Amino acid sequence: GAFGAWSRTPAGERAAVLGRAADIIRGRLGEFADLARAETGATTATARAMQVGVAVARFRRYATVEPAEWAIPPQINEAGPMGKAGVMGALAVRQPVGVVSCITSYNNPWANPAGKVAPALAMGNTVVVKPAPQDPLSVYRMAEALEAAGAPPGVVNVVSGRSTAVGEAAVASPDVDMVSFTGSTAVGQRIAEVCGRDMKRQLMELGGKGAAVVFEDADVGSAVAGIGTTFSFYSGQICTAPTRVLVQRGLYDRLVDGLAAYAGRLKVGDPAAPDTVVGPLITAEHRARVESYVELGRKEGATVLTGGERPQLERGFYIPPTLLADCTNDMRVAREEIFGPVVSVVPFDDEEEGIALANDSDYGLIDYVWSGDVARAFRVARRLRAGGVGINTVGRNMEAPFGGFKRSGVGRDVGSYALHAYSEVQAIVWPG
Repeated sequence: GAFGAWSRTPAGERAAVLGRAADIIRGRLGEFADLARAETGATTATARAMQVGVAVARFRRYATVEPAEWAIPPQINEAGPMGKAGVMGALAVRQPVGVVSCITSYNNPWANPAGKVAPALAMGNTVVVKPAPQDPLSVYRMAEALEAAGAPPGVVNVVSGRSTAVGEAAVASPDVDMVSFTGSTAVGQRIAEVCGRDMKRQLMELGGKGAAVVFEDADVGSAVAGIGTTFSFYSGQICTAPTRVLVQRGLYDRLVDGLAAYAGRLKVGDPAAPDTVVGPLITAEHRARVESYVELGRKEGATVLTGGERPQLERGFYIPPTLLADCTNDMRVAREEIFGPVVSVVPFDDEEEGIALANDSDYGLIDYVWSGDVARAFRVARRLRAGGVGINTVGRNMEAPFGGFKRSGVGRDVGSYALHAYSEVQAIVWPG
């Protein structure tokens, strides 16, 4: 099909398609942001900057791939002894994987698929995108932009539907060589089972229960602001959020008071309103799930300091910013991914206990450390079992490898790492 011709297309021509797609999307940013807001409930500012805006940046990033980013470690490319027969020349090169099935998450229907499609196409793969059933229209618009930018027929394909059979086919099809999935750990486990039948390559970014380890010498304002993004950013529907806050006892009361005050200042309401900070959740079903966790927290002995009750708004599936204090690390609200604007706070005594509690989790996507002692912050970060660690920040470096330990996923992407993820390494040898 389309893979053969596209994989042989010069890399510069493939990159030019991505660059033109970025320009097309940027030219319709307002329109596409309105669509993202309507589909997801994200605020206008978030839809513009963090959904459509990030998608533009990702297409542009892979439209300017440097030759060095294809590189294999130099020593592999050097000729070396190959047994008694003498010296053989050897070269390691990158080849596209083939047809990549990109299964995307509902919380970010622009940035997430762009982060899969752009590097996959840059490396010469073709893609079949299966969008989340809650918000497929944004993905169709992205595919249309790629078509208008010159992507040949069959290079970018979209298959949508609510039936689980659609997702199963996107994984099990013998025409698919790799699955790139963002979503829940439970679905990721099912995908891994199906991929194992014929050894399909996998790249999976799954759930998270990010631990924020806050020491007594931390800047309280910075910690409150960083952790407080869980309440507001996508209404907590992000796997990278610091939702499990581990606080050294000497700072516990101040941090909890700060988070409660922060949550109380956040405007909940219509995502189209310019002063809204917290929009609705994606569906009524998901709201019910988040509410069930808040009630479970009460039953487990947590103290609901803020939130927990539906705001009196006519339309939308809203949950106010909710703070669960007095938690222990064995409570389900501290162990399971809630995926809403809910933060659980757990006290600890010393550095060793803080590290142990942070690592006592099935997840390991991104953890966080707040401390005024930089040496300690880096020391603790190296001992956390997570794919990424933020020190005194919740910001992301878009060139840093992204992915999880444990049940938070398999593989790494973002930046050059995505080019590696969507390629195979081939060895070529010849007589010296």
